[in-house]
Amino acid sequence: MTEKPTVLFVCVHNAGRSQMAAGYLRELAGDQVEVLSAGSEPKDQINPVAVEAMSEEGIDIAGNTPKILTTEAVKESDVVITMGCGDACPIFPGKRYEDWKLDDPAGQGIESVRVIRDDIKQRVQTLIGELLPAGRAS
Repeated sequence: MTEKPTVLFVCVHNAGRSQMAAGYLRELAGDQVEVLSAGSEPKDQINPVAVEAMSEEGIDIAGNTPKILTTEAVKESDVVITMGCGDACPIFPGKRYEDWKLDDPAGQGIESVRVIRDDIKQRVQTLIGELLPAGRAS
């Protein structure tokens, strides 16, 4: 793994789960980790309920734009975390892959999305502990 690891979060629409995870990783790891997110079938905007849930945590993801998953993004990444994108994510040797089983926040109310958000936060905190040597996390 490189000195500054790159993490790619992938979900189908790149409008909810992957955007929340990327928001947490940027906030909690600062510039110690390069953060990417993408979707196999991206929507045209971020899920407004996901934006609301993250704003409750003081993290603004409203200005983000869903992006299409590219082979280049996977090649650039040290860690690829999928969230329900199935076989759409290309596999390359030497990469670390994780599949996080998370409910899709699409069409759900704020109470349900808060539960998903909190699960994502715990997983991101664990990931930071694995990626960054003790004392490096901000």
